[in-house]
Amino acid sequence: MRKYNLFLSLAGLAVATVLYAPFAAHAAKDYTMEHFWSAQPKGTAWVSGSGECWQSLHGPGDLSPCATPAAPPAPKKFTVRLNFEFDKYRIENVVNDSELRRLDDYIEQVKKSEVNEKLSLVGHTDAKGSDAYNYQLGMRRAQAVKDYMISRGISPSDIVSVESRGKSDLLPGVDIYSVEQRRVEIKAQY
Repeated sequence: MRKYNLFLSLAGLAVATVLYAPFAAHAAKDYTMEHFWSAQPKGTAWVSGSGECWQSLHGPGDLSPCATPAAPPAPKKFTVRLNFEFDKYRIENVVNDSELRRLDDYIEQVKKSEVNEKLSLVGHTDAKGSDAYNYQLGMRRAQAVKDYMISRGISPSDIVSVESRGKSDLLPGVDIYSVEQRRVEIKAQY
């Protein structure tokens, strides 16, 4: 009888262990994901495993609340290779839409940045034509990019200068008559 009671006790314990194991594994997984926090980054509030923001009652009381990190400033120099059609300067005359999308991304970066960038635009041309004509064409291209940036939400006061180099500052290693020479450089000062 004694062996029988011991057998029943061990069998009951085994059944209970088998039935409880899935719940224990789930509870352990839930516990590790939701009940341990880490400061992201250090010196800020605590973030749970699922990304929720928490402040600890027992930790430091001077932590700043969870916040999104500041957007980085725009690059100091950004060359947009808007390949204008020959002798053209309007945005509609750009032959490579991918560069226009890059310009849109740059504009969004400037708008999101907490740094107050001051932008300078410099227009360039290829080597066809006279110096005087290409200087004016480069200026019209830079002005077209300025107008485009303003239409996309850049404040006019953030664009401090619009210049032209015409054909005087050609890209090295690129054919002087190439469409790649027709570009606008944006320089950010902050």
